[in-house]
Amino acid sequence: MANDPSTVAYQVMWNRLISVVEEQAQALVRTAFSTSVREAGDLSAGVYDIQGRMLAQAVTGTPGHVNSMADAVAHFIRRIGRQNIFEGDVYITNDPWEGTGHLHDITMVTPAFHLGNLVGFFACTAHVVDIGGRGFGADAASVFEEGLYIPIMKFAERGEVDETLVRIVRGNVREPDQLIGDIYALASCNEIGLRRLIEMMQEFSLPDLDGISRFILENSRRATIERIAALPQTTASGEMTVDGFDTPITLKVTLTIEKDRILSDFTGSSPLDRKGINCPKVYAKAYACYALKCAIAPEIPNNAASLEPFEFEAPEDTIVNAVRPAPVALRHIIGHFVPDTVYDALDKIIPGVVPAEGAGCLCNFQLSLRPRTDAPAPSGAVRSEVLTFNSGGSGARPENDGLNATAFPSGVMTMPIEATEHAGPVIIWRKELRPDSGGAGKQRGGLGQFMEVGAREGHEFDFQAMFDRVNHPARGRRGGQAGAPTTIAQDDGTAMKGKGKQFVPHGRKVMLALPGGAGYGQPAQRPRGQVKRDLALGYITPETAGRDYGLSREEIAEVAAIVARGEDI
Repeated sequence: MANDPSTVAYQVMWNRLISVVEEQAQALVRTAFSTSVREAGDLSAGVYDIQGRMLAQAVTGTPGHVNSMADAVAHFIRRIGRQNIFEGDVYITNDPWEGTGHLHDITMVTPAFHLGNLVGFFACTAHVVDIGGRGFGADAASVFEEGLYIPIMKFAERGEVDETLVRIVRGNVREPDQLIGDIYALASCNEIGLRRLIEMMQEFSLPDLDGISRFILENSRRATIERIAALPQTTASGEMTVDGFDTPITLKVTLTIEKDRILSDFTGSSPLDRKGINCPKVYAKAYACYALKCAIAPEIPNNAASLEPFEFEAPEDTIVNAVRPAPVALRHIIGHFVPDTVYDALDKIIPGVVPAEGAGCLCNFQLSLRPRTDAPAPSGAVRSEVLTFNSGGSGARPENDGLNATAFPSGVMTMPIEATEHAGPVIIWRKELRPDSGGAGKQRGGLGQFMEVGAREGHEFDFQAMFDRVNHPARGRRGGQAGAPTTIAQDDGTAMKGKGKQFVPHGRKVMLALPGGAGYGQPAQRPRGQVKRDLALGYITPETAGRDYGLSREEIAEVAAIVARGEDI
């Protein structure tokens, strides 16, 4: 159109939108009450056009949240009704199927008005520590046990907060101040984004976002399809097995590449589990799309159009397409393994691109602490819910080692000990890298962690385990070796399960060894200097250096002498 801004101006606006939503996300990090948001970055933020199509997402955040949220805003528009959308409104939900996959994620949407007209929407999501019910874990048999359900509704209309909703929420959760604080933080970060958007529109004299939306979506779609068209048009299958709750879960995918789309079909995957590790389709789709985008078009900004060519199918009532009322609280455990399943197929089509398997799902746990019941508790003993995010190692890449204690595919950060201990009467006695946990290979897998977890004097706790890779460690690729499995037990040797709520009495600790990522390529091909450096840094032991990499006793002794002198390898 003749009056449209130039391509350069539109590119400037596009970059500006990305900065707007990143400021939106950072505002949420700064104002959130939950450590999962403040410390781990378990959140997402984005801006949408009037049709509910995502135009830009924040760099800060998780792909599971943001790619699920890409579908969610259209549900808000449909449920609220365009005739009921007013300036000053704020909408809310934690619907697992129309939000981001489980009740512990609060999604909030704010309409953006400019010059009296609706021009778009801001949306954000955050994981909250408690939403009532059984608490965060896999123990429920249906979604009705997993906590308070908030349908898509108005948190505020024309600037007036629904105080009845606030009272209902406060009355149904264990940490009411924390949760309500998070809800207001979500609303505030959308408001920050809205202000910055209006400033941009005024600066560029834009009456609406139609032109910039068209520019973003058309260019993103074209660029993504060009990447897909350059790939072999063929089909391949991938498969992996993970621990599940009581029985192993198998994920299967058939990947079909056509000239303008890629279809991930998960037909053949395990049926629903009786416990809460089931994954709604919206969340499984989010991670399947993310995996393909990382491998094929990582430099193309993430939005509705760049996601559109990546399609997802799975039969209802399978582990990756759980429908209501299936329990879904720990849907991330299955969802985080979707990328490695997709990569098992993609590696057969474009070898030398995707990494080996990593730890996959986050190594999270939640503690429900209370005064000891086996003897009188001190007066200062309290009840508290503490959730902490931790990571195993990521898989080795074709040209680089895996990252130590780094979450892939979720991208969230490991919580500092200080933040965890500040949140409640928890003591993290040990937190360090786990030697030999990264699978051997030409490129070594990333290391997991050792952790020892207890409570302050006078407390006992329920330990809600959310682990995998106990019986099915990460598999190597192209001759690389497997990563180390997860182990969990109490410090007196009492065995513990990888999933589920388990009682830990006063004075006991939980001993954790978090899993490592797998190796890539034959270990014999790893350069000698890199093996010696790993040994010097303590990433591998002398036994592993000799057994897996062929280092001689003389070479091992040489490394030990260099370390003893304080010199670098």
